[in-house]
Amino acid sequence: MASNARSSQPVLMRFLVRSLEYRNPQVWIRVRAACGIFNVALAVLLLASVHQLGPLTWLAALPLAGAALIFWTVYRLQQDSIRRVRELEQSRTHLVEDSAARLRRIERDLHDGAQAQMVAVAMKLGLAREKLGGAIDGTVPPDLERILELVGTAHHGAKQAIAELRDLARGIHPSVLDHGLGTALSTLAARGDVPVELVVDLPERPSAAIETIAYFCAAELLTNVSKHSGARHATLEAVRAGGLLQLRVSDDGSGGARLEASGGLAGLAERIRTVDGRLQVSSPPGGPTVVTVELPSHA
Repeated sequence: MASNARSSQPVLMRFLVRSLEYRNPQVWIRVRAACGIFNVALAVLLLASVHQLGPLTWLAALPLAGAALIFWTVYRLQQDSIRRVRELEQSRTHLVEDSAARLRRIERDLHDGAQAQMVAVAMKLGLAREKLGGAIDGTVPPDLERILELVGTAHHGAKQAIAELRDLARGIHPSVLDHGLGTALSTLAARGDVPVELVVDLPERPSAAIETIAYFCAAELLTNVSKHSGARHATLEAVRAGGLLQLRVSDDGSGGARLEASGGLAGLAERIRTVDGRLQVSSPPGGPTVVTVELPSHA
């Protein structure tokens, strides 16, 4: 029974406090506090008029009950505001650490990959230039086969460096997002191992940061479907709901997905919290699994 009470409390709070109020807590705390004070004053006036009210004195209990409910929601808003500030501070710390780690990885990839390839290209072209210069001056006999080999090797190394740079740039910002989130999601849905039904209803484009987060969330969730769920079919939805971008991935697999401290879903949750978003997972044993991501339209 205790667990049922705890699970029903967020539902009640969502009914009493809209998401808009969670995003502007201080303003709505003041509004609700003023309403609560008004209800208390009204109850006091009714109690002061007990002789005129007679048997209707019980009406004073109504504004008192309303005031109690309002002050309770004010208290919950304050507590949730404190919790959200702490979560944002933690998410910001993790984001800074993750950004530093990504920069180190990019630097390492550039140093060990494309930069090394370009150094080798420069060396090969330098040797080819020396041989061509010697052949033109007549100081050394021409070795066209060796020169052609050096140029061919340099050309191959340059193409490899370009491919590595392209892959690195794609990991930073997928170029397919230049055409909009809907196009990017359709590309993800088409190349997956599991058939994916795509539903997109976005009247206007979110900001670039939100599109990037939504894209990587969808990519990670569809990868999880392919690797872990054993599903035969999945659905990817991206819709505008209540001023939010709502991304939902569902599948008919075996279920059992959970938010674990070191799991991929926990990493997604951290990324989502950096923009004050929310991730919900419903995955009972036997399925279906439904993962919902709610993001603001602009960050």
